[in-house]
Amino acid sequence: MSVSGSVSDSPAERPLRVIQWTTGNIGQRSLHAIIGRPDMELVGVYAHGRDKVGVDAAELAGWPEPTGITATDDIDALLALRPDACCYNPLWPSIDELVRLLEAGVNVCSSAAWITGGKQSAHDRRRIEDACRAGNSTMFGGGAHPGLTNMVGMVLSGACERVDEIRITESVDCSTYESAATMAAMGFGQDPQTPGLAESVRRESEVFAESAAMMAGAIGAKLDRITFDVEFTAAAGDSDLGFMKIPAGTVGSVLGYHRGWVGSRNVVSVGFNWIMGDQVTPPKPVAHGHVIQVFGRPNMRTVIHCLPPTDWREPNLNGLGSIYTAMPVTNAVPAVVAAEPGIVTLADLPPITGRVGTPPSD
Repeated sequence: MSVSGSVSDSPAERPLRVIQWTTGNIGQRSLHAIIGRPDMELVGVYAHGRDKVGVDAAELAGWPEPTGITATDDIDALLALRPDACCYNPLWPSIDELVRLLEAGVNVCSSAAWITGGKQSAHDRRRIEDACRAGNSTMFGGGAHPGLTNMVGMVLSGACERVDEIRITESVDCSTYESAATMAAMGFGQDPQTPGLAESVRRESEVFAESAAMMAGAIGAKLDRITFDVEFTAAAGDSDLGFMKIPAGTVGSVLGYHRGWVGSRNVVSVGFNWIMGDQVTPPKPVAHGHVIQVFGRPNMRTVIHCLPPTDWREPNLNGLGSIYTAMPVTNAVPAVVAAEPGIVTLADLPPITGRVGTPPSD
């Protein structure tokens, strides 16, 4: 845990000083939450885009009143603010950025494809560990899936005398996730027989393997290996999704799992049953949520659906997924600041909860 040197009292006696790193789909939802929390004080915002530099955080987050905090791309200026924590929300992590933050004593809560750091090279993971030691700081990664879904799976396993397998499946229509590059990397719109396509999908989704390993450790399983399997289904008709096209005959459905094994036993599985549009029949029906199953004695099963509140005024539901991804990370800030230095996971922290707010007036 790092303690900000900008004030004399401890983090337990004052609002935590927090910086927001990036303000894209996920970051702006995190920023909005930080501004609204009395136990956090927004002290800085990092922006990748020059067009956002100098813009008030309220405008970037959709907050009704100016904050007086403007976005910057000056990392040294942000570190000089001596923040307790950083909500780090780019799509992919930069080891150089993380090292600078952690070495400066800033605890990092990240949604950027990080659960254990297991997908990083041994050199890069060691750099993070060394930075945590140097800064007396903590590195944490989470999100919706992987992240919260795995936490629910681990909690459900607490009802079992014996656990045979925990299986988490994100079972959704991805056609509202407007990132053509990400969806193409996951196989969509490509010939199902494209050489190396399965390996590309494995690499893109490797953070799921990290969450499988985390769950295995939580249930006392020492994994011998982690494998990946994937099945592509071709679209029966053309789909024009606006941000990309899925021609008939190209991949319209991807079903894949990262599986952890103890000998010949598959004890943890984390994966996805994704479709793009309505021109494909996937191998398994889409549940439109996160399916969490624990097989054992007894079997446990639940499905998480992310649904709009009564005061939802946005023109579509895309933002719900961004909130769902951002909040397990933003809400973890107090626990991460209080944690021991080093890399921590959801299995190491106390339960992460939200905060009561003012109910909508109908």
